[in-house]
Amino acid sequence: MADTGIGAAVRRKEDFRFLTGKGNYVDDINRPNQAYAYILRSPHAHAMVGKIDTSKAKAAPGVIAVFTGEDIKVGGLPCGWVVKFKDGSPQHEPPHPVLAQGKVRHVGDPVAVVIADMKAQAKDAAELIEVDYQPLPAIPTMEAATKSGAPLLFENVPNNICYDWAIGDEAAVDAIIAKAAHVTKIEIVNNRLVANAMEPRAAIAEYDFGTGEHLLYTTSQNPHAIRLLMGAFVLQLPEHKLRVIAPDVGGGFGSKIFLYAEECILTWASAQVKRPIKWTAERGESFASDAQGRDHVTHAELALDKDGKFLALKVSTQANLGAYLSTFAPAVPTYLYATLLAGTYTTPAIYAEVKAIFTNTVPVDAYRGAGRPEACYVVERIVSKAAQELTIDPAELRRRNFIAKDAYPYQTPVALAYDSGDYFATLDMALKAADYAGFGLRREEAAKHGKLRGIGLASYIEACGVAPSAVAGALGARAGLYEMAEVRVHPTGSITMFTGTHSHGQSHETTFAQVISDRLGVPIENIDVVHGDTAKSAFGMGTYGSRSLPVGGSALVKALDKVVDKGKKIAAHLMEASEADIEFKNGAYTVAGTDKNVPFGAVAFAAYVPHNYPLETLEPGLDETAYYDPKNFTFPSGTHIAEVEIDRDTGEVKLVNLVAADDFGTIVNPMVVEGQVHGGLAQGVGQALLENAVYDAESGQLITGSLMDYCMPRADNLPSFTVGTHVTKCTHNPLGVKGCGEAGAIGAPAAVMNAVVDALNAVGVNDLTMPATPEKVWRAIHRRLAA
Repeated sequence: MADTGIGAAVRRKEDFRFLTGKGNYVDDINRPNQAYAYILRSPHAHAMVGKIDTSKAKAAPGVIAVFTGEDIKVGGLPCGWVVKFKDGSPQHEPPHPVLAQGKVRHVGDPVAVVIADMKAQAKDAAELIEVDYQPLPAIPTMEAATKSGAPLLFENVPNNICYDWAIGDEAAVDAIIAKAAHVTKIEIVNNRLVANAMEPRAAIAEYDFGTGEHLLYTTSQNPHAIRLLMGAFVLQLPEHKLRVIAPDVGGGFGSKIFLYAEECILTWASAQVKRPIKWTAERGESFASDAQGRDHVTHAELALDKDGKFLALKVSTQANLGAYLSTFAPAVPTYLYATLLAGTYTTPAIYAEVKAIFTNTVPVDAYRGAGRPEACYVVERIVSKAAQELTIDPAELRRRNFIAKDAYPYQTPVALAYDSGDYFATLDMALKAADYAGFGLRREEAAKHGKLRGIGLASYIEACGVAPSAVAGALGARAGLYEMAEVRVHPTGSITMFTGTHSHGQSHETTFAQVISDRLGVPIENIDVVHGDTAKSAFGMGTYGSRSLPVGGSALVKALDKVVDKGKKIAAHLMEASEADIEFKNGAYTVAGTDKNVPFGAVAFAAYVPHNYPLETLEPGLDETAYYDPKNFTFPSGTHIAEVEIDRDTGEVKLVNLVAADDFGTIVNPMVVEGQVHGGLAQGVGQALLENAVYDAESGQLITGSLMDYCMPRADNLPSFTVGTHVTKCTHNPLGVKGCGEAGAIGAPAAVMNAVVDALNAVGVNDLTMPATPEKVWRAIHRRLAA
């Protein structure tokens, strides 16, 4: 259906309830006789925990119970991925208790939980708990953690190194670099970020003594995985006795994928106190307990020949994991990062090594892009630096090294095989939209006013829809990476679709409905999409890594095909025709070559009221389920171009233009895609210019622990983005889609920082670390002028 099907800019179905205040978030939900929990957290980054005296707290008004690590005898939080050392031995995987067991390892580490009739009572009582902390030296930085003789977070983890992993042939790459006509070197810091979703994490746990069933409402991107990990590994509950519901969720950006201690604590405690328990994080708790992102330190070397062709790339990265292994943390700096270091280029030899390090900081895991932004930043910064050193236009250097349009499938030297793309087209689109040719005049005009003007490019590629399950399993994944979809056609022809993905801003209720409308010809208002409840949908893997349409949408297409095929059998019976002659198009079954037809609704009604129905060969009903395990990743790509103007006197960076030309494959809803790109760009700009999670080097305290200290982008920090798309379809999924949710956050940081450095070149500054804050820029300028 052209007006509501694939390709239509349909207004989001979910927006009405959000805009009218009818959204249903965890904190909006209240259960009968509900109690409240407050988590007492460590004020120390590193300390032994002696006696915990809870007697005064237990006697406080309204207090129902107080529990510590001595009381909650459950399993630790599991890690969902195993990475190996260079010698093949597995990563160190120390325990991650839900409440501290003898030691705390970061500020915010949970120590005790107070449960009371009212939230304020629980919070007041927590202040009465007396904890015998014996502070230890804090090691919040990777440099401090790996120094000889540094304190150990875990006695069985030497040098605080979780793993030392590599991909590629180091000797071969070294040999190429040694003989190259030119070698560009760069030191890169990918700054640590706090996700700061609009809705903080929250949970409500309830236990039914009559049935023995646990119910957990939680702010999760991945409810089925939460049920599996918590039930099987932490609380040892059979899955059918644990129901997890993730209702409306106000943003996630990766930070709500993971299993957290609070979900386990509440689920266990609700059975102990025989009451439902609610917990909602305060913003300060989010800073101290939500998994954070990025935090890499990298040295890279790019070898080029005399004509600027890339010959080899060598990358050495240290990745900060924080105090514990979060759910998917080991995969982010390895298989989601190093495998993307080929970028969009034909670099024939690549070697990357990654050393993952435990520190006294909040655990680090996937954050919008998860490894892909870090890889893009390394590649695109060093490419632009090489262009500057060789006095080759940055766009031209990229063109010389792009993978040719007719070279697909293209096998990279770092495991991945790209199936499609046209990097030349998106580069040309971006250059035109940014008026790249006219930049020189704009730079001259800025100089007349004492401003420094710069332009920067980033040609990115990402891998979405992690797949296939068998390969991921061989690389250390402890889960399948398929997706499910159920299409339930009702007797009157309306449809409910159940998916194992989860929507928390991605518009699934609209885009999945468009796919159904396009295939079955059913009006979009007659289609509902259900997600987020493990009791309604079969097992699925949630939403992250831009997987929902490439994987979940493909499962949906398979289920729709089953519906159409069964409908053909029913229609053939109704029209007394051969099934082979039945065609389905525009919402009706027809007999080929005739005017005989039966609308889809009539077929649905016949399936549920089988008075005239082939019961001897066909079951009643029209409800089909399908699973889809991808054959490969999908590979969105594109070019982002940023233009900045810098005030020499204050160091302020003004982003005057940001262009994004992207290839996402088939576009289901261009308005939704544009919104996703805008959001990603804003977060990418935030990383480049504003955001930085900073820990005190001595105490391990998070200095930027509130929105007063952690600067996030506002509307006045951003220009009016110019975005556009070019389509090369994915070749291995039925929709031809690639995913769009993370692209903005992947390309923007490198584009913005390349623009900043391009501007600063005029005063002799040829490098700067993110974020490019006014103070940092001012100091760089004046340090150079004073030299």
